[in-house]
Amino acid sequence: MALDVTDATFQTEVIERSMHTPVVVDLWAPWCGPCQTIGPILERVVAATDGKVVLVKVNVDENPAVSQAFEVQSIPAVYALKDGQVADGFVGAYPEHVIEQFVQVLLPSEEALTIDRLLAAGDEASLRQALTIDGGNEDVIVALAELLVQQGHADEALALLARVPESDRTRRVAAAARLSERPDDDYDAQLDGLLEQVKNDDDARQQFVDILELMGPDDPRTAQYRKRLTTRLY
Repeated sequence: MALDVTDATFQTEVIERSMHTPVVVDLWAPWCGPCQTIGPILERVVAATDGKVVLVKVNVDENPAVSQAFEVQSIPAVYALKDGQVADGFVGAYPEHVIEQFVQVLLPSEEALTIDRLLAAGDEASLRQALTIDGGNEDVIVALAELLVQQGHADEALALLARVPESDRTRRVAAAARLSERPDDDYDAQLDGLLEQVKNDDDARQQFVDILELMGPDDPRTAQYRKRLTTRLY
């Protein structure tokens, strides 16, 4: 069964959902004859994926923001989204075998399904097995690096993280790896002490930044200490 999506729910039900599961967006209107033909076909084909692909419907007459975002000029218009981006699409009514091919491409491979299963297990042996399947998978690398940090294998964790581009979550795990022990106080004493050394001591500056990474952007002190660091350095 397709989910009806509006301008208000599009971000959550389509963009955010597509970060985990491919979403097929059926742009339609009640007066559109071909839309009435293709709608049931889409529902049938997507239902056959057993939840591996999600179908949503958007009434273009009632949801102008979504229509504008897709630059809709003719309907039916069907788009597939993965990882928050449009991956494929077509305009017009097509026969069922063509739509089956369209949806089939969106299905995860056996390799991807295996990696998902190993990630869900989460133990070291499973994560190392997943790494042999896809040595550059960021989800696997971050999960294994976090585990290694907990076990005290910081060097191996940092070597793993070097395989993938830097991101917010890789920086956080790398920070935990570089700090041999997480501060057991409320961070302030550590940061205040390091602040006196950051200008002339590269190691102190790195440790200062690493603690801020562990604190995270939601801690109100993070922004304050970043400003103090900038002032001290420049």
